[in-house]
Amino acid sequence: MELLRALGALAESAGQGTEAVTAALGLGAPDPADHTELFVLQLPPYASVYLGPDGMLGGDARDRIAGFWRATGATPPDEPDHLTTLLSAYASLADGEAAADGDPGWRRLRHAFFWEHLASWLVPWARRVAEVAPGAYRSWAGLLEDAVAREVERLGPPAGLPAHLREAAPAGTEAEGAGLLGAVLSPARSGLILARTDLARAAGSLGLGLRMGERRYILENFFHQAPEATAAWLAEEARRQADALERGRPVPLITEHWATRARSTADRLDGDRVPYPPLQEATHA
Repeated sequence: MELLRALGALAESAGQGTEAVTAALGLGAPDPADHTELFVLQLPPYASVYLGPDGMLGGDARDRIAGFWRATGATPPDEPDHLTTLLSAYASLADGEAAADGDPGWRRLRHAFFWEHLASWLVPWARRVAEVAPGAYRSWAGLLEDAVAREVERLGPPAGLPAHLREAAPAGTEAEGAGLLGAVLSPARSGLILARTDLARAAGSLGLGLRMGERRYILENFFHQAPEATAAWLAEEARRQADALERGRPVPLITEHWATRARSTADRLDGDRVPYPPLQEATHA
């Protein structure tokens, strides 16, 4: 369990104070600038971003995670969905199970927490981290995926798909372009995890102007400039991510679900009449 705590510590901070952790994990010293690039600008380490129906921080997904603490009689931490908090909490559940000398209640808590709030998103996210992360964080992502795989072996498969994923409506039911775009930017709905660097890659591939702003605003501009080409690029990217999930080590129910969602999203984007949202101007600091 100390490995999980150490991996979580590196998601929280980098630089001074983490040297012993990185040395123990066999990683080069992460650059604080790389930490900011990855965890602030590209792929924030918050479960709610990847499990919530709107693809945004907080909301119902964070409330559901906080509910786990309340159900056990504890007060939820300020950021219950942050990866550092989740890994530390899971390690504490494992320690509690060991101390309880086989009490099945602890195993049930540990099993439920792992599948609902960690395994439900960590492997798709870790694989994207390995693709876009600078420096030592690529190796960090591999260690994280290995740690998840070991817990899968220890705990056994889930009884069913985690509620976060089960209750997220798939992309493709929207009549309006704005609704479809929102679904594409919700990983739980689309199966697609888009980082800012992906959108820069799309701009270069399609020859489009890249305007600074939030991901939604960038995509709105892409659709405004070249709707059919943008939809085709997104469909290709969704299939690429699905292929990557299917080639890697499977996680029962989880990786198959994410890949299926991504392929379904690609099919929707391949439709002959994909509506696109009107361009809305935004101001930026």
